[in-house]
Amino acid sequence: MPQDIVPAESFFERFGITSRDLDKVLAKALEKKADYADLYFEYRVNEAISLEEGMVKNSSLSTANGVGVRVLAESKTGYAFTDDITIENLELAARTAQYIAQNRESSLPVPVGGKRAGAHDLYPVKGPATDVPLEKKIALLHEMDSLARGMDPRIKNVFVSLASEHKIVLVASSQGWVVGDIQPLTRLNITCIAEQHGNRQVGSYGGGGRVDFSFFTEEKACPEPCRRDYERYTREAVRQALLNLDAEDAPAGMMDVVLGPGWPGILLHEAIGHGLEADFNRKKVSAFADRIGQKVASELCTVVDDGTIPSRRGSLNLDDEGTPTNRTVLIERGILKGYMQDRLNAALMKMPLTGNGRRESYAHIPMPRMTNTFMLAGETPPEDIIRSVEKGLYAVAFGGGQVDITNGKFVFSASEAYLIEDGKVTRPVKGATLIGNGPDVLTRVSMVGTDLKLDEGVGTCGKDGQSVPVGVGLPTIKIDGITVGGTTTQQ
Repeated sequence: MPQDIVPAESFFERFGITSRDLDKVLAKALEKKADYADLYFEYRVNEAISLEEGMVKNSSLSTANGVGVRVLAESKTGYAFTDDITIENLELAARTAQYIAQNRESSLPVPVGGKRAGAHDLYPVKGPATDVPLEKKIALLHEMDSLARGMDPRIKNVFVSLASEHKIVLVASSQGWVVGDIQPLTRLNITCIAEQHGNRQVGSYGGGGRVDFSFFTEEKACPEPCRRDYERYTREAVRQALLNLDAEDAPAGMMDVVLGPGWPGILLHEAIGHGLEADFNRKKVSAFADRIGQKVASELCTVVDDGTIPSRRGSLNLDDEGTPTNRTVLIERGILKGYMQDRLNAALMKMPLTGNGRRESYAHIPMPRMTNTFMLAGETPPEDIIRSVEKGLYAVAFGGGQVDITNGKFVFSASEAYLIEDGKVTRPVKGATLIGNGPDVLTRVSMVGTDLKLDEGVGTCGKDGQSVPVGVGLPTIKIDGITVGGTTTQQ
């Protein structure tokens, strides 16, 4: 039995239950010989504040409280939930979930891997951001608005938002363990609109994580004038907006592309990461199905999913099935090593749990999802990577994108990009899109930089109608020959 971060019994009063209640409900869920059952209790406080045109346009505070009951029988899952936590409702949900899973005599295999690992303590915050006085938060948003407008008269409008969440969860399983966690989450964003001669361009930036409010306002060890994160976010959003005013149309055609460190890891997340989630591979709809042990990427590529990095947006002490999170090597020196697993798929595939069972809320069924997914650093200085390109594209940040999990084909739009000419970064361009195939792109990685960087803490991932917070990361990498969509033909 692992040592919980906070004793599970301390959560019982929050949800109005006892240990005997848990045993009773779990017994009800298993009474027709189901293989496994668990209860997921959740209490959540969400706050959102936004500023537009110098005025507070939205301020909301909401709470949610409920429990989901899951029953597994072979590959079938029964799930039911209630937002009124009483023993009667819990038993009704348990019977409903059991009925959906059906009565089966077989036994679902236990995921391999031995004893449960100990839980983590990754986000010891001082206090929930939702408890900080509203006036203090609004004052920060006004300060960012004023700072952005004062930087350049071409900044015509500013949008600033702060979103905070304080979540308490308790997971109890039919295997006898009960674990709990307190999960903070805060995100600060700013978008600036610049206009010149009728040309309007946008710049956005932000960050956060499982941190308290002071994370954005305390002084950091960095050069002036951005000693505080909120100042840095503001200056970066203004810089991007003004840069795009002078950007020229991106060329189109096949060319070498260099991806900058950090947020460009979103391409890795979408084009590669989803294809390494266990459910897609068990159902054999992923381009990586049945390829463990095979070469799927350049030998320069090692990709990991790590839910154990302190304070990161995608990190968790425990996943949403109560499994301690892990650092999972997905691809090592180009060889596929494994998939991200939740309990059901790990059992059916006879593979170890990896702590990747995640859900949006108590009303949603868990499934294998990413936490913080990134490529490890290589040995080449980033400036040498740039120098190696005679003519190509340097993509620093991305906006939207689309990917097809079954074949890995993707389309991503670059929100900040530059031409590389004769080994130097030169003119900014706009309208560039990267078009390719995820597994194919990995084989085209010819250089990997020493400058691994994780994103600032703004990522949200969608899958099957559920959204969860995630992190991405990347060192500077060079991709040989990828299709770039633009508005002019490459000369």
